Amino acid sequence: MYSLSKVTWKAGTMLYPLPPVMVSCGTMERANIITVAWTGIVNSEPPMTYISVRPERFSHGLIKETGEFVINLTTDRLVWNADFCGVKSGRDTNKFALPGLTAVKASAVSAPMIEESPVNIECRVERSILLGSHEMFISKIIAVNVNEKLLDAKGVLHLEKAGLAATAHGKYFTLGRQVGSFGYSVRKR
Repeated sequence: MYSLSKVTWKAGTMLYPLPPVMVSCGTMERANIITVAWTGIVNSEPPMTYISVRPERFSHGLIKETGEFVINLTTDRLVWNADFCGVKSGRDTNKFALPGLTAVKASAVSAPMIEESPVNIECRVERSILLGSHEMFISKIIAVNVNEKLLDAKGVLHLEKAGLAATAHGKYFTLGRQVGSFGYSVRKR
């Protein structure tokens, strides 16, 4: 028999791990990066995502102005950059120059992509909802850009080779070993 002893806390944000993504916004001429963990997929067809941003953040105004942004996935090698972009303000810091990131033109939106990121997800805001501390930008995924080094000869994506990072309760981690795949619990042996 297995028994759990639990302590009840007040309601809070305890859904972990999360992706610490770098969201690039603005334009190539006036670019910024904000790191957020409040992101995820909200729909498959059409593909849609969201990010939630505090209205007082510099990036919030840029996203409201252009209606576009790029979600750039963070790897173990980019964790320092992601942390820097999350604690510094774009009002007084060039977040591409100082942490040594490269802004490149996106294929479909005005916001730049981060070249060093293995996957860049171009997004266009469909609607936003002010929820309290954050405004949620619900967005269509317009294009996905993938580093060719993550593709095999047949064009199959091997994202596990990217060294993706996660955050849990204020700490950063790299993703570990694979423990299963979708549907493996019901596959015939």
